[in-house]
Amino acid sequence: MQFQQQVNKAITKRARWQYGVALSACLMSSMGVAKPLTLNVTGKDGKPVKEAVVWFESKQLTLKQNTLKQSYKMGQKDRAFTPHILVVPKGAEVSFPNYDSILHHVYSFSAAQPFEFKLYRDNPQSLTFGNTGVVELGCNIHDWMLGYILVVDSTYFAVTDEHGKAVIDMPEQLQSELVINVWHEGFANLDQPERKQLKSLPNTFTLTYQLNQSLFELKEDFSDEFDDYE
Repeated sequence: MQFQQQVNKAITKRARWQYGVALSACLMSSMGVAKPLTLNVTGKDGKPVKEAVVWFESKQLTLKQNTLKQSYKMGQKDRAFTPHILVVPKGAEVSFPNYDSILHHVYSFSAAQPFEFKLYRDNPQSLTFGNTGVVELGCNIHDWMLGYILVVDSTYFAVTDEHGKAVIDMPEQLQSELVINVWHEGFANLDQPERKQLKSLPNTFTLTYQLNQSLFELKEDFSDEFDDYE
């Protein structure tokens, strides 16, 4: 009797696994194979815009588990946040490694995720970001340090390179409207990304997005050469 129950459990478990495989295959078939989409972001002057964050939203886009579970890091190196801008999906865990030999004191007053990591050097800090929005970062020791974590409700995102180009793997066939979201630290309102609806993706899988607003001129980071806080 006990042996038969174990057999039944094994059959049930295998049936669940086969159902999961079939469902995944069905979803992939309906959405099509992923293909790199190139998105070029330009300013109102037509020039490429670097470090613009772009992400796509759609009812048909399913969250990619490998992107959700990826290891995200916002480090401090040479008294600067690295990367300057980090994009993560909602619910992701971000670690804050300190690569410097000095102390840092990372904080944010942003509504999306206020937090504070007091003086630390060797012990890594981490935090789960459960709300979407812009998290502006600073350091209580080094006032010039500035960084951003952008938390989005999507796993289809990228940051443009120096040529204003971002590449995102997207399903070839989408049967519902897409929304393009674009954000830049030069926006007058950092909490308000630009949005545009698309009924379909072009066959060339190449898009150009021109910003609707002018960007504020950003000052270069500076540091205090006499600061040697240990």
